[in-house]
Amino acid sequence: MHKRIVVYRPLPEDLLAELRRDFHVDDFGQLEDLDDPAFRAALGEAHGLIGAGRPITAELLDAAPRLETISSVSVGVDAYPVEELTRRGIQLCHTPDVLTETTADTGFLLIMATARRAVELADFVRRGEWQASLGESHFGSDVHGKTLGMVGMGRIGAAIARRGALGFGMKVLYSNASPKPALEEELGARRRELDELLGEADFVCVTVPLSAETERLIGQHELGLMRDSAILINIARGRVVDEAALIEALDAGRIRAAGLDVFEHEPLPADSPLPHMANVVALPHIGSATHETRHAMARRAVDNLRLSLAGERPLSPFNAPVRPRA
Repeated sequence: MHKRIVVYRPLPEDLLAELRRDFHVDDFGQLEDLDDPAFRAALGEAHGLIGAGRPITAELLDAAPRLETISSVSVGVDAYPVEELTRRGIQLCHTPDVLTETTADTGFLLIMATARRAVELADFVRRGEWQASLGESHFGSDVHGKTLGMVGMGRIGAAIARRGALGFGMKVLYSNASPKPALEEELGARRRELDELLGEADFVCVTVPLSAETERLIGQHELGLMRDSAILINIARGRVVDEAALIEALDAGRIRAAGLDVFEHEPLPADSPLPHMANVVALPHIGSATHETRHAMARRAVDNLRLSLAGERPLSPFNAPVRPRA
Protein backbone atom coordinates (compact mmCIF):
# COMPACT_ATOMS: atom_id res chain seq x y z
CA MET A 1 0.00 0.00 0.00
CA HIS A 2 1.28 3.46 -0.93
CA LYS A 3 2.22 5.70 1.95
CA ARG A 4 0.29 8.93 2.22
CA ILE A 5 1.81 12.39 1.95
CA VAL A 6 0.22 15.72 2.80
CA VAL A 7 1.53 18.74 0.88
CA TYR A 8 0.95 22.10 2.60
CA ARG A 9 2.89 24.45 0.35
CA PRO A 10 2.75 24.70 -3.47
CA LEU A 11 5.28 22.41 -5.14
CA PRO A 12 6.48 22.55 -8.76
CA GLU A 13 4.20 20.46 -10.97
CA ASP A 14 6.97 18.10 -12.07
CA LEU A 15 7.86 17.25 -8.48
CA LEU A 16 4.23 16.91 -7.45
CA ALA A 17 3.68 14.48 -10.35
CA GLU A 18 6.76 12.54 -9.25
CA LEU A 19 5.39 12.17 -5.74
CA ARG A 20 2.02 11.05 -7.08
CA ARG A 21 3.67 8.18 -8.95
CA ASP A 22 4.93 6.63 -5.72
CA PHE A 23 2.66 7.93 -2.95
CA HIS A 24 -0.92 8.83 -2.26
CA VAL A 25 -0.73 12.64 -2.23
CA ASP A 26 -3.20 14.98 -0.56
CA ASP A 27 -2.38 18.37 -2.05
CA PHE A 28 -3.20 21.32 0.20
CA GLY A 29 -0.64 23.61 -1.39
CA GLN A 30 -3.11 26.51 -1.50
CA LEU A 31 -4.38 25.97 2.04
CA GLU A 32 -5.35 29.13 3.92
CA ASP A 33 -6.08 27.66 7.35
CA LEU A 34 -4.42 24.70 9.09
CA ASP A 35 -7.70 24.14 10.96
CA ASP A 36 -9.40 23.22 7.68
CA PRO A 37 -11.38 19.99 8.38
CA ALA A 38 -10.24 18.28 5.17
CA PHE A 39 -6.61 19.03 5.99
CA ARG A 40 -7.04 17.70 9.53
CA ALA A 41 -8.67 14.55 8.18
CA ALA A 42 -5.79 14.00 5.76
CA LEU A 43 -3.28 14.47 8.58
CA GLY A 44 -4.85 11.55 10.40
CA GLU A 45 -3.70 9.21 7.62
CA ALA A 46 -0.42 10.92 6.70
CA HIS A 47 2.99 9.25 6.89
CA GLY A 48 4.78 12.27 5.44
CA LEU A 49 4.32 16.04 5.50
CA ILE A 50 6.04 18.43 3.08
CA GLY A 51 5.87 22.21 3.03
CA ALA A 52 7.07 25.35 4.81
CA GLY A 53 5.99 28.67 6.20
CA ARG A 54 3.34 27.41 8.62
CA PRO A 55 3.91 26.75 12.34
CA ILE A 56 3.62 23.07 13.16
CA THR A 57 2.46 22.62 16.76
CA ALA A 58 2.30 19.69 19.15
CA GLU A 59 -1.48 19.90 18.88
CA LEU A 60 -1.23 19.52 15.11
CA LEU A 61 1.04 16.50 15.58
CA ASP A 62 -1.62 14.92 17.80
CA ALA A 63 -3.85 14.88 14.73
CA ALA A 64 -1.20 12.92 12.78
CA PRO A 65 -0.59 9.67 14.71
CA ARG A 66 1.02 7.90 11.73
CA LEU A 67 3.42 10.70 10.86
CA GLU A 68 7.01 9.54 10.24
CA THR A 69 8.65 12.47 8.44
CA ILE A 70 8.27 16.20 7.99
CA SER A 71 10.27 17.55 5.04
CA SER A 72 10.56 21.31 5.20
CA VAL A 73 11.21 23.35 2.05
CA SER A 74 13.46 25.68 4.04
CA VAL A 75 16.74 25.91 5.91
CA GLY A 76 15.32 27.47 9.07
CA VAL A 77 13.33 25.20 11.36
CA ASP A 78 11.93 27.74 13.82
CA ALA A 79 8.39 26.79 12.71
CA TYR A 80 8.81 23.26 14.08
CA PRO A 81 8.85 21.89 17.65
CA VAL A 82 12.13 20.06 17.14
CA GLU A 83 12.38 18.47 20.58
CA GLU A 84 8.80 17.26 20.38
CA LEU A 85 9.38 15.77 16.94
CA THR A 86 12.48 14.00 18.18
CA ARG A 87 10.63 12.66 21.20
CA ARG A 88 7.86 11.31 19.00
CA GLY A 89 10.33 9.67 16.64
CA ILE A 90 9.46 11.96 13.72
CA GLN A 91 12.25 12.79 11.31
CA LEU A 92 12.60 16.49 10.43
CA CYS A 93 14.45 17.35 7.23
CA HIS A 94 15.42 20.73 5.80
CA THR A 95 17.19 22.17 2.75
CA PRO A 96 20.60 23.69 3.53
CA ASP A 97 23.28 24.25 0.88
CA VAL A 98 20.99 24.62 -2.14
CA LEU A 99 20.01 28.20 -1.27
CA THR A 100 23.28 29.44 0.19
CA GLU A 101 24.61 31.37 -2.80
CA THR A 102 21.27 32.86 -3.80
CA THR A 103 20.57 34.09 -0.28
CA ALA A 104 24.09 35.49 -0.07
CA ASP A 105 23.40 37.36 -3.32
CA THR A 106 20.38 38.92 -1.61
CA GLY A 107 22.47 39.91 1.39
CA PHE A 108 25.04 41.62 -0.78
CA LEU A 109 22.30 43.23 -2.86
CA LEU A 110 21.10 44.90 0.35
CA ILE A 111 24.62 46.03 1.20
CA MET A 112 24.99 47.67 -2.20
CA ALA A 113 21.48 49.11 -2.34
CA THR A 114 21.67 50.74 1.08
CA ALA A 115 25.21 52.07 0.66
CA ARG A 116 24.51 53.63 -2.72
CA ARG A 117 20.90 54.60 -1.87
CA ALA A 118 19.76 52.78 -5.00
CA VAL A 119 16.06 52.45 -4.21
CA GLU A 120 15.75 55.98 -2.84
CA LEU A 121 17.46 57.50 -5.88
CA ALA A 122 15.60 55.30 -8.37
CA ASP A 123 12.38 56.67 -6.88
CA PHE A 124 13.85 60.18 -7.17
CA VAL A 125 14.26 59.62 -10.92
CA ARG A 126 10.85 57.96 -11.24
CA ARG A 127 9.16 60.99 -9.68
CA GLY A 128 10.79 63.25 -12.28
CA GLU A 129 12.83 65.13 -9.67
CA TRP A 130 16.22 64.60 -11.35
CA GLN A 131 16.61 68.03 -12.87
CA ALA A 132 20.32 68.70 -12.35
CA SER A 133 23.57 67.04 -11.37
CA LEU A 134 23.44 65.43 -7.93
CA GLY A 135 24.94 67.19 -4.96
CA GLU A 136 26.26 65.88 -1.68
CA SER A 137 22.78 65.49 -0.21
CA HIS A 138 22.27 62.56 -2.59
CA PHE A 139 25.68 60.93 -2.28
CA GLY A 140 25.98 57.37 -1.01
CA SER A 141 28.97 55.63 0.52
CA ASP A 142 31.57 53.21 -0.79
CA VAL A 143 31.40 49.48 -0.19
CA HIS A 144 34.84 48.46 -1.39
CA GLY A 145 37.53 48.60 1.25
CA LYS A 146 35.08 48.97 4.13
CA THR A 147 34.69 46.72 7.19
CA LEU A 148 32.05 44.00 6.99
CA GLY A 149 30.87 42.60 10.31
CA MET A 150 29.15 39.23 10.08
CA VAL A 151 26.87 38.33 12.99
CA GLY A 152 26.87 34.60 12.33
CA MET A 153 29.33 32.80 10.08
CA GLY A 154 27.49 29.74 8.88
CA ARG A 155 27.11 28.79 5.22
CA ILE A 156 25.31 31.97 4.19
CA GLY A 157 27.42 34.25 6.36
CA ALA A 158 30.59 32.77 4.90
CA ALA A 159 29.27 33.21 1.35
CA ILE A 160 28.55 36.90 1.98
CA ALA A 161 31.96 37.33 3.59
CA ARG A 162 33.61 35.84 0.50
CA ARG A 163 31.80 38.32 -1.72
CA GLY A 164 32.97 41.15 0.48
CA ALA A 165 36.58 40.06 0.98
CA LEU A 166 37.35 38.64 -2.45
CA GLY A 167 35.13 40.83 -4.60
CA PHE A 168 35.27 44.17 -2.79
CA GLY A 169 38.46 44.06 -0.75
CA MET A 170 36.52 44.37 2.50
CA LYS A 171 37.97 43.65 5.92
CA VAL A 172 35.85 40.89 7.47
CA LEU A 173 35.04 40.60 11.16
CA TYR A 174 32.75 37.91 12.52
CA SER A 175 30.92 37.04 15.70
CA ASN A 176 30.13 33.35 15.98
CA ALA A 177 29.72 30.70 18.66
CA SER A 178 32.75 28.83 17.36
CA PRO A 179 35.92 30.02 15.61
CA LYS A 180 36.29 29.54 11.86
CA PRO A 181 40.03 29.05 11.27
CA ALA A 182 39.62 28.00 7.63
CA LEU A 183 37.73 31.20 6.83
CA GLU A 184 40.25 33.25 8.76
CA GLU A 185 42.94 31.75 6.55
CA GLU A 186 40.94 32.13 3.32
CA LEU A 187 39.53 35.61 3.85
CA GLY A 188 41.71 37.17 6.52
CA ALA A 189 38.59 37.26 8.70
CA ARG A 190 38.98 38.05 12.39
CA ARG A 191 36.71 36.86 15.19
CA ARG A 192 35.32 39.47 17.57
CA GLU A 193 32.93 39.57 20.49
CA LEU A 194 29.62 41.00 19.32
CA ASP A 195 30.00 44.35 21.09
CA GLU A 196 33.46 44.84 19.57
CA LEU A 197 32.25 43.95 16.08
CA LEU A 198 29.34 46.39 16.31
CA GLY A 199 31.70 49.24 17.17
CA GLU A 200 34.14 48.51 14.33
CA ALA A 201 31.98 47.51 11.35
CA ASP A 202 30.74 49.76 8.56
CA PHE A 203 28.21 47.10 7.59
CA VAL A 204 26.68 44.75 10.18
CA CYS A 205 25.13 41.74 8.45
CA VAL A 206 22.95 39.41 10.54
CA THR A 207 22.70 35.78 9.41
CA VAL A 208 22.20 33.79 12.64
CA PRO A 209 19.30 31.31 12.94
CA LEU A 210 16.40 32.26 15.20
CA SER A 211 16.49 30.61 18.61
CA ALA A 212 15.80 31.51 22.22
CA GLU A 213 19.39 32.78 22.42
CA THR A 214 19.23 34.93 19.29
CA GLU A 215 15.74 36.43 19.58
CA ARG A 216 16.22 40.22 19.77
CA LEU A 217 19.97 39.70 19.71
CA ILE A 218 20.25 43.15 18.13
CA GLY A 219 18.38 45.57 20.35
CA GLN A 220 18.68 49.12 21.67
CA HIS A 221 22.01 48.47 23.41
CA GLU A 222 23.59 46.80 20.36
CA LEU A 223 22.32 49.45 17.94
CA GLY A 224 23.77 52.07 20.26
CA LEU A 225 27.22 50.53 19.83
CA MET A 226 27.15 50.94 16.04
CA ARG A 227 28.67 53.93 14.30
CA ASP A 228 26.25 56.59 13.11
CA SER A 229 27.61 55.92 9.60
CA ALA A 230 27.04 52.16 9.87
CA ILE A 231 24.42 50.12 8.01
CA LEU A 232 22.51 47.13 9.38
CA ILE A 233 21.57 44.25 7.09
CA ASN A 234 19.18 41.53 8.29
CA ILE A 235 18.59 38.40 6.19
CA ALA A 236 18.23 36.06 9.18
CA ARG A 237 14.80 36.21 10.82
CA GLY A 238 12.88 39.34 11.73
CA ARG A 239 12.76 38.56 15.44
CA VAL A 240 16.57 38.51 15.69
CA VAL A 241 16.38 42.32 15.59
CA ASP A 242 14.25 44.41 17.94
CA GLU A 243 12.23 46.18 15.25
CA ALA A 244 10.97 49.02 17.45
CA ALA A 245 14.52 49.80 18.59
CA LEU A 246 15.72 49.70 14.98
CA ILE A 247 13.03 52.13 13.83
CA GLU A 248 13.98 54.50 16.66
CA ALA A 249 17.70 54.30 15.79
CA LEU A 250 17.03 54.93 12.10
CA ASP A 251 14.67 57.81 12.77
CA ALA A 252 17.15 59.45 15.14
CA GLY A 253 20.09 58.97 12.77
CA ARG A 254 21.99 56.80 15.24
CA ILE A 255 22.74 54.44 12.36
CA ARG A 256 22.97 55.35 8.69
CA ALA A 257 20.54 52.87 7.11
CA ALA A 258 19.10 49.35 7.15
CA GLY A 259 18.59 46.71 4.48
CA LEU A 260 15.91 44.24 5.51
CA ASP A 261 14.58 41.08 3.89
CA VAL A 262 12.89 39.79 7.05
CA PHE A 263 10.56 41.30 9.62
CA GLU A 264 8.95 40.53 12.96
CA HIS A 265 5.59 40.12 11.20
CA GLU A 266 5.33 38.96 7.59
CA PRO A 267 3.85 40.18 5.35
CA LEU A 268 4.86 43.56 6.69
CA PRO A 269 1.87 45.29 8.37
CA ALA A 270 0.42 48.25 6.46
CA ASP A 271 1.10 50.59 9.38
CA SER A 272 4.82 49.78 9.58
CA PRO A 273 6.95 52.89 9.02
CA LEU A 274 9.88 50.87 7.63
CA PRO A 275 9.00 50.88 3.90
CA HIS A 276 8.37 54.63 4.04
CA MET A 277 11.75 55.52 5.55
CA ALA A 278 14.23 56.90 3.01
CA ASN A 279 17.14 55.14 4.74
CA VAL A 280 15.54 51.68 4.60
CA VAL A 281 15.53 49.14 1.79
CA ALA A 282 12.71 46.70 2.61
CA LEU A 283 12.31 43.54 0.54
CA PRO A 284 9.46 40.98 0.78
CA HIS A 285 11.59 38.07 2.07
CA ILE A 286 13.14 37.27 -1.31
CA GLY A 287 16.31 35.62 0.06
CA SER A 288 16.00 32.40 -1.93
CA ALA A 289 13.26 33.53 -4.31
CA THR A 290 14.60 32.65 -7.73
CA HIS A 291 13.12 30.07 -10.08
CA GLU A 292 16.26 27.97 -9.98
CA THR A 293 16.77 27.98 -6.22
CA ARG A 294 13.16 27.44 -5.19
CA HIS A 295 12.98 24.44 -7.51
CA ALA A 296 16.23 23.11 -6.08
CA MET A 297 14.87 23.50 -2.55
CA ALA A 298 11.69 21.64 -3.45
CA ARG A 299 13.80 18.97 -5.17
CA ARG A 300 15.85 18.49 -2.00
CA ALA A 301 12.70 18.35 0.15
CA VAL A 302 11.14 15.69 -2.09
CA ASP A 303 14.33 13.62 -2.06
CA ASN A 304 14.58 13.93 1.72
CA LEU A 305 10.99 12.76 2.11
CA ARG A 306 11.37 9.84 -0.25
CA LEU A 307 14.53 8.55 1.43
CA SER A 308 13.19 8.97 4.93
CA LEU A 309 9.91 7.18 4.22
CA ALA A 310 11.92 4.32 2.68
CA GLY A 311 13.79 3.93 5.98
CA GLU A 312 17.00 5.42 4.58
CA ARG A 313 19.01 8.39 5.79
CA PRO A 314 17.74 11.59 4.13
CA LEU A 315 20.16 13.94 2.40
CA SER A 316 19.77 16.67 5.03
CA PRO A 317 18.18 15.54 8.29
CA PHE A 318 17.85 18.11 11.04
CA ASN A 319 17.13 15.93 14.04
CA ALA A 320 17.84 12.34 15.10
CA PRO A 321 14.57 10.70 16.15
CA VAL A 322 14.90 8.74 19.36
CA ARG A 323 12.57 5.95 18.29
CA PRO A 324 13.56 3.80 15.30
CA ARG A 325 10.84 3.62 12.69
CA ALA A 326 9.55 0.26 11.48
